Amino acid sequence: MFEFITDSIKTTVNKIRFQDDDKALKNAIAELRKALLKADVHHKTTKQLLTNVEIETKKAGIGQNSFLKALKDELTSVLTANGNQGFVYASSSPTIILMTGLQGSGKTTTTGKLANYLKTRNKKVLVAACDLQRLAAVEQLKQIAAQIDVDIYYDDNEKDPIKIALSAKEKAKKELYDVLLIDTAGRLAIDAELMDELKNVRDAIKPSEIFYVADTLTGHDATRTATTFKELIGIDGVILSKYDGDTKGGVALSISNQVEVPLRFIGTGEKMPDIEVFIPDRIVSRLLGAGDIEGLAEKTAAVMDEKKAKIVAKKIQKGEFNFNDFVEQLDMMKKLGSLKSLVSMIPGLSQMSGALKDMDLENSKEVVQIKALIGSMTPKERENPDLLNGSRKKRISNGAGLNEMQVNKILKQFKNASKMAKKLSSKGGMKGFTNMLAQAQKGIPR
Repeated sequence: MFEFITDSIKTTVNKIRFQDDDKALKNAIAELRKALLKADVHHKTTKQLLTNVEIETKKAGIGQNSFLKALKDELTSVLTANGNQGFVYASSSPTIILMTGLQGSGKTTTTGKLANYLKTRNKKVLVAACDLQRLAAVEQLKQIAAQIDVDIYYDDNEKDPIKIALSAKEKAKKELYDVLLIDTAGRLAIDAELMDELKNVRDAIKPSEIFYVADTLTGHDATRTATTFKELIGIDGVILSKYDGDTKGGVALSISNQVEVPLRFIGTGEKMPDIEVFIPDRIVSRLLGAGDIEGLAEKTAAVMDEKKAKIVAKKIQKGEFNFNDFVEQLDMMKKLGSLKSLVSMIPGLSQMSGALKDMDLENSKEVVQIKALIGSMTPKERENPDLLNGSRKKRISNGAGLNEMQVNKILKQFKNASKMAKKLSSKGGMKGFTNMLAQAQKGIPR
């Protein structure tokens, strides 16, 4: 998502070498300005950011470290707007969120992603289908609700979105839901009729907050439409959808700064788990190529039991990680979302995320072969791969539809991966991550 900007920053930093090299600093600033504008960062945000970076770098003495510190501080400042971060619950349930946006922005899908995010944090969620303008919008939300197993309120016989919203609110209160997400109608462009309808729904249900879903791929139009919605409706936060398709990443850097409303979440892929809280200092860490291990721990904690994490960590440390553990971890990984978004959070591996594109952890050729191989094993063989002699491998290859060379290759890869994991865990990496996972678990509402 931030590949272009991250690469540009690295190139720029490498040009600044000496404490007194004012010319190098100016050249670096000029080059970064071109890169940020090319990445769709708003020109006003770019000017503000780089002016302050230059001033602060000179104050501290020109050099790579001072430039990086100034850049980190200013990026964090630019990405921070007054208001809430992530999801904030109302003082009394239910927390009611009005989801708004233009047609095609991904609003209905984002409503489902947000519902799934809350469900994994043990919240009772109700979604309400109030988009009566777009054909099949209600049906789409029904399918999403069924997919993620959350409740939905709809009324196929009612044509007034206000009445549906009020009935959904009544149901949410009566049945003690923690959160009510209301999906509203969008338009291809902003018009008076849309705004009047949204105002009427807003005034009738009095939501806790209003989220605006902006399509990242529309570039600066996302900032302009968010500003218009803020002026006419009043919005408390922006969610950027389709962010996985934007390798430039510039919209995220400027939308909060220009609209003066916090960016709350970003959509990082097509699957329901592919949504992340937008926390400025963590995003800056990823921009600078340092990953976001805290975010990864929190995301993992939402779908992984702390006790199981400790058991897996101990098995890896002892070199006892087996195929049963592998299948269990694969199922857990599927719940975390796209592999690309996960890799971008790991320090030192962010550059690999672009090459991964949208690798499917369930249906890729390699994973299908591994699952076929494991499915052809006996329980004892899965528990202890060392039992696999020649005759057993032959039986497994026939059962999995693989040749013996493919079986040997997969087994070798698994063995090497287990050795590498054991080696890394002995250096404290696995223990550190497990401890962080435990801390993240404590922060998840139960």
